[in-house]
Parts: sequence; C-alpha cells; structure tokens
Amino acid sequence: MRRVLVAPRTLRARLIAGVLALLVLVCGGIGLVTTAELRHFLVDRLDQQLSDTGGRYAASLERAANPGTDQRDRSDTRAQAPGTFGARLLHGVVTNAGVVDGDADDVGVEAGDVPADTDDLVRLSDADQRALAALPVGGSARSLSLSALRGYRMQAVAGRDGDVLVTGLPLKSVDATVHRLVMVELVVFAVALAAAGVAGALWVGLALRPLGRVVTAAERVSALPLASGEVELSVRVEDDDPRSEVGRVGAALNRMLGHVEEALAQRQTVEERLRSFAADAGHELRTPVATVRGHAELALRHPGPLAEDVRHSLTRIDAETRRMGAIVEDLLLLARLDAGRPLARGEADLTRIALDCASDARAAGPGHRWRLELPPEPVVVAGDEDRLRQVVANLLANAAAHTPEGTEVTLRLAPRGDGAELSVSDTGPGIEPELAERVFERFVRGDRSRARATGSTGLGLAIVRAVVTAHGGTVELTSRPGLTTFTVRL
Repeated sequence: MRRVLVAPRTLRARLIAGVLALLVLVCGGIGLVTTAELRHFLVDRLDQQLSDTGGRYAASLERAANPGTDQRDRSDTRAQAPGTFGARLLHGVVTNAGVVDGDADDVGVEAGDVPADTDDLVRLSDADQRALAALPVGGSARSLSLSALRGYRMQAVAGRDGDVLVTGLPLKSVDATVHRLVMVELVVFAVALAAAGVAGALWVGLALRPLGRVVTAAERVSALPLASGEVELSVRVEDDDPRSEVGRVGAALNRMLGHVEEALAQRQTVEERLRSFAADAGHELRTPVATVRGHAELALRHPGPLAEDVRHSLTRIDAETRRMGAIVEDLLLLARLDAGRPLARGEADLTRIALDCASDARAAGPGHRWRLELPPEPVVVAGDEDRLRQVVANLLANAAAHTPEGTEVTLRLAPRGDGAELSVSDTGPGIEPELAERVFERFVRGDRSRARATGSTGLGLAIVRAVVTAHGGTVELTSRPGLTTFTVRL
C-alpha cells in the first residue's frame, strides 16, 4: 500500500516544519561546501607532494632492478611514503611498476624478473598500461584507478633516458578525512536540528499565543445560538499589541463582534415588535371577525326569503370570516411559540393521532389514495397532543392540497429509541428546489399564483416546524419528481 505524505495542517506545525526545512537546506549547503573545499584542499596538498617527489621512486625501480646500480641510488625507494606507486614507461610500455609497502626491501620489479619481495609487485592489465600511457607528461596530477589500485592521484614526468616516470599517491587518507568530516557534520547538524526544532516549537508557540486567543474567541462566538432569540455577545479578544498583525486581527474581530452585537440587538427588537404586533393584531381581530361571522350566520338563518345574490354574499362572508379566523388563530399560535411560551406537557399517543388524522384526510380528500403504516405497539411521546395533532393534520392537508387526484399519500409512524419518527410521503410532482429551501417559512405558498382556491394560508408548514421545534424535535423535507417526504423526529 502506497504511503501518502500528509502536509502539516496547523499554522504552528507549518511554521516549525518550514523552519526545519530551511535549516536542513542551510546545513546541507554548508556540509557540501565545507566537504568540497576540504577535499579540494587535501587533494591540492597531495598534488604538491607529487610535485615535490617528482619521479624519484619510479626511477629507483629501474636502478633497483640493475645490480650494478649505486647503493645510494637504490636507497631512494625507502624515502617514499607507504602506498606510493611508481611506474616507468618506455615508448608507452610499462617496464617497471611497484608500490611502497613499508618493508625493508621495497624494490620494483622489471618485466620478466621475479622480485625478491612479491608484495611490492603490481600486476597491470593492458587497460592499466593504456591509462598510464595516457597521462600527460609534465602536466598536472590526475585521479586514476587501476585494476589493483583504487583511488590514486598520479603524475607523469619525463625521465633522463627518454622514458616516462609515473608517480602516484593514494587518496585513502583524503577520503578518510572527508568521511570523518561528513560524520561529524551529520552528528552536529542532527543535534542542531533537534535543538532548533524544540526551541522553534517553544518560540512559535509563544509567538502564536495571541493568535490562539483570537481562535478561542472565534470558537466561543461560533458556539453561541445566534439564529434567534436574545443574544448576549460579550465575547471579546484580549487587548494585544496593535502594531502586530495578530493584534490588528484581534482588534478587527472585536469591532466586528461589536457590530454583530448591535445588529443582533436591533434584530431582536424588530422581532419582538413583530411578535407583539402579531399577537395584538390577532387578539384585536378575534372579536370583529367573530362578530361579522355571527351576523352572517344570523342573516342566513333569517326565516324570510332572501335574494339569491344576497344569500351568496352572506355565504361568502361566512366562508371568508372562517378563513380569517383560522389565520388569526395560526398567527396567535406562532406568536406564542416565538415568545417561548411552554406547550402543554403530557402523554401524546401518536398512533391514535395518526389514525384520526388519516381518517379525516380520507374524508376531506376522497380523490387521493391514502395509506397508513403503523407499528404493532402504540407509540407514545411526551408533548402537547393537540399541537402534535395539528402537525400531522397540516402535513396531510399540505399533501392533499398540492398533489393531483389519484396521488398516493402514505403516513408512516415508527418508534426510534426514546422517541418516534413520523413521515408523510406522496407520489406527486415534487417541490421545486428553490421553493423547498423556503417551504417552512411563513406565508410561503406552493401555488405561485397565490390563489385562494385551496384555502391555503401559507402558515401550515411554518406551524409544523414551530411546534416540532418547541417539542425539541426536527422536521426535514426531501423531494424529487414522484416522491416528496416530510419527516418529523420527536
């Protein structure tokens, strides 16, 4: 399974990771530069040693193979450092080659001879001889590796007899020194990075403490119930240095919270005025509406003959006063719920409510196909039975009013833990998405023409949500062509 690298999410982690990344780059750059410079310095010293040595060891190889050579010339071999390589080439062919190993008999070998000390022998392949022959005579030293010798700096100089003398010094000491420096740098850099990480975490945490206070204040504000009701927005960010970025953010947040508090207070004032107006208007309208309705009913009961147009007008007056009375009652109920007045609390038998409401809906809408799905055991919840009956009746009436005849409407009831779930589904054309977002608002109608043929006031679903919310429940809507469902959870 492939591992996915997850980038740090918090600002603190990102800052620390960024600082450590920069330190790694700086330490890596320092390590590369110092290592390269040290190696260059040591190689230059090695080249200087080659220049000082010249071709003495390579020349002594030839004299060592000649028994008539002066002993003083033969002793030049012992003046070389262990590991020194020497070779004599004549017309591009190696005639002698050897390595100083620190023994008392450090002598070279001549082609065809058997040396007295075989550990001085260097076996050269054809490729080795071609590589040695390719060295520039009198030029600068070059790094070269032979089949038997790895990592050498070699230099070729012209001999006295028309030959070429090659001398080489091993790079082993240079590599060992550079390797030791790399190890020391790795340890030092690792300790430095660890210390920098700890110190950086402490410093970043200290530097971000004011930002933490801003985050805490924002989280406290986000947890407040700002949607409705009287809100006391007393959360503020502690004063900080206004010259810093975090200080300016905190000051801006405090100013914004002040504006929000003023806006919420104004909203609360307006809502209270609207609720008071709705309640007062409802109470004031109750009496005249009832009076008009009573006079209309009294006139309709007059024993004498009435003109047909007069009787029709009186019938319309009676119908409209009944509808107006229903609107007034709905407004008064919403005003009471908005004011937070508690509902009656008792045992509400949702099974009985569902049976009664389904029976009433079937009688009111015989053109629809009504289905009722109930659990085998009664479902009882704590709440106001009359208001819960109103919820179920409104949902069924809404389904009947906004779907054509022949539509199947299903009322389901099921227990859910300590509560219950009730849903009303229909197979009608569905609710348009832009309308579904506002369907629980007041005076929102599914009929765009706002016709009164259905008798809808636009308050039925608003009352459903208000009553369900007052019971501590939720109501949801899901709709698509062919299936619309209102789900109430208590």
